[in-house]
Amino acid sequence: MFQVLIIALSIVVGLVATVDDYPFRNVSLSWNERVADIVNRLTLEEMQELMANGQPAVAIPRLGIGPYQFGTECLRGDVDAGNATAFPQALGLAATFSPDLIYRVAEATGVEVRGKHNDYVKQGDYSSHTGASCFSPVINIMRDPRWGRNQETYGEDPYMSGIYAANFIRGLQGNDTRYVRASGGCKHFDVHGGPENIPVSRFSFNAEVSEADWRSTFLPAFKRCVEAGTYNLMCSYNSINGVPSCANHKLLTYIARFSWNFTGYVISDGGAIPNIINDHHYFNNSVDTVSACVNAGCNMELGGDPKSRVYLSLVDAVKQGKVTEAKVREMVAPLFYTRMRLGEFDPPEMNPYSNLSSADVETDDHKALAVEAAIKSFVLLKNDGTLPFQLPYNESFFQSIGVVGPMANNSDQIMGDYPPQPPGEDMVNPLQGLKQMAFKVQFASGCDDTHCRKYNSTAVVNALKDNQVNFVLLGTGQSVESEGNDRPDLELPGYQKQLLLDVIENSPHYTPIVLLLFNAGPLNISFADQHPRVSAILECFFPAQAAGAALRQILANNNWSGAISPAGRLPFTWPLLASQIPPMVNYSMEGRTYRYTDPSSAPPLYPFGYGLSYTKFHYEATLNETNFHAGEPLRGEVTVSMDDDYGSAAEEVIQVYIRWMDDTLPAPRLQLAWFDRVTVEPRRNLTVPFEVEARSMALWMNGGWYLTAGKMQAFVGGQQPFQKRSAPSNVVTKDFSIFSSKFLGNY
Repeated sequence: MFQVLIIALSIVVGLVATVDDYPFRNVSLSWNERVADIVNRLTLEEMQELMANGQPAVAIPRLGIGPYQFGTECLRGDVDAGNATAFPQALGLAATFSPDLIYRVAEATGVEVRGKHNDYVKQGDYSSHTGASCFSPVINIMRDPRWGRNQETYGEDPYMSGIYAANFIRGLQGNDTRYVRASGGCKHFDVHGGPENIPVSRFSFNAEVSEADWRSTFLPAFKRCVEAGTYNLMCSYNSINGVPSCANHKLLTYIARFSWNFTGYVISDGGAIPNIINDHHYFNNSVDTVSACVNAGCNMELGGDPKSRVYLSLVDAVKQGKVTEAKVREMVAPLFYTRMRLGEFDPPEMNPYSNLSSADVETDDHKALAVEAAIKSFVLLKNDGTLPFQLPYNESFFQSIGVVGPMANNSDQIMGDYPPQPPGEDMVNPLQGLKQMAFKVQFASGCDDTHCRKYNSTAVVNALKDNQVNFVLLGTGQSVESEGNDRPDLELPGYQKQLLLDVIENSPHYTPIVLLLFNAGPLNISFADQHPRVSAILECFFPAQAAGAALRQILANNNWSGAISPAGRLPFTWPLLASQIPPMVNYSMEGRTYRYTDPSSAPPLYPFGYGLSYTKFHYEATLNETNFHAGEPLRGEVTVSMDDDYGSAAEEVIQVYIRWMDDTLPAPRLQLAWFDRVTVEPRRNLTVPFEVEARSMALWMNGGWYLTAGKMQAFVGGQQPFQKRSAPSNVVTKDFSIFSSKFLGNY
């Protein structure tokens, strides 16, 4: 018996030594050599299993390869894998107009994702959401205000979405030259922006889009994501001009790989591959479907019944000659390249991210960043001078305030879709924050939930008496707008409008009314905007765990480091009338977003880029050159100063737009071309250089991107030009000309 044990132990030791000696574990070899070695050792059946199921990818014991979890959500914090810092939902982050903040939120998210992943691997836990590969960010264009997933996006502008995508990817993945902290993945690729369920299902929807709209609106952000080094793209549920996204060779291979040089992997949205058969009826069997998807460039199937996934027919497809084995090995390679760059096959001591753990989750720095992000996301839409309240930090000011509405004491619905899960003690909802502003708080939800189908008017009216200010907290939450759930219209849910009307009617004339909104898509609040009894309106989006703390600070104009002023700006156009919105299923960009809507014929309630401050700003600007050759950037400087005696520093968002003067060109009406959030000191001028890239001045026409000779204009200020509804700051107009023309490519 002893000899048998010795022989068995020798075999095991020999096997381990052999596994350790495989070239794919040799850190002195190049990444490509190591990936080639591991892929060439796989059987066709093993590759089928790997490509058919990434949650988790199966272990390959004979090669000493463990499982790997490809499915992790981390749009603004780690999701469904235990405690994590919950930063504001993406649309609120977009409203900060701060690429730096997006980067820092992604950086903190990457630290927490990787720290928990390391601990889960040590525990042998490869369940869903424990991996270090993120299905984030979402960079679809907010093209319709009723779409349920608007909250996950960065708004309606493709340039802004692309800048944010690049900063998110870089922040998430880290700056180590060898290893990746957590790999990013931009979604949903492509022409995806509703409907979810109204008027038809997203699972069978065919987006019919012109080539110009596709190239000019729906692709640019993804190109910047690829340029930033994303490891993953997720193909979407919908078809594009009749071809399902995950089987779309033009999209996944010609555009992403050939035109953009994307070298990562494409993963399907959950269940999108069987939808090609069951919903799109594009094919009627799994062999043809897996052949089309793999040949088109989809590396992995996600979701669905693990036993009936379409990619489990891959071996049969190879045997029938519909996919080559060489193509299968080519498609598996990026999966292992990603795992290698994450450090899976290297000694842990080589990888600086191996030292992260769950101890790096919800740190003081991350919690402070959550407060900062929430504050910076708030957009002041209306103010008659009531705000800010003169409230010293950490001292009660009001004797009594009224707080009413279904979003006040709701810690769930202010989180938004795909929320991280902060510890209970780190969650401060709006009511909890507002309570710090008064000795007495009279609270009434008024509604049974955010749908507000049942309304208690008496409770609301009773909470309004003898207060120095009445706060009304309305909105939607993910129960009203979310993945799989579009809104049928722009109206406040249920009796919420009546609740606000009751507050207006029953508040004493000397009591200010402050409306706080928690929503993603715009709401019909034109009556509140116009009513003189509503003193202020603050758009809060879904601010997550720091909602209450951030509210208290922005309303009182005070935080730990001194006075603050709201500088959030709308990342979308807020329509005045429902009639201004084209049908959800119409994918033409005409009449959608500020880029393709004439504000003189269809003035919005609030334009893209709009937001008020507690102070006023003045702009001056110069261009370095007013005449330059096609292909050169437009460079200039902008000087910002405060117009009044505000007395403390305030943040402002600088926005640079460009316009083509030749009306015959297929150009948008206006295009954001540079932006940043800055801090302006009192009684001091701040001068900031800006640069408009050549590609921002190019137009898609005749099958490619062209810079055309001619005259253009740049507008520099804190908002769009030509708006009926504007902030009290000026916009500087500068003319410039481009000599000659230039072809930039057909990307």
